[in-house]
Amino acid sequence: MTPMFLLMAAGSLAVPAVALWALRWAVGHGEFQMPERAALLPFDEAEPVGEATDIILNQRTSKR
Repeated sequence: MTPMFLLMAAGSLAVPAVALWALRWAVGHGEFQMPERAALLPFDEAEPVGEATDIILNQRTSKR
């Protein structure tokens, strides 16, 4: 067996193992318990939920 083949075989086993470990860690630490709260994390007073604040081509979009 060539060293490259061994590296590819080890990588094809290591990547899914690390992904499953990360998923187990996230579930164990409660990262998936409140998805509705996590969905609101990008918003604050400067960018409220439901209000368009993006400027595209120097034109502000307006709510009608």
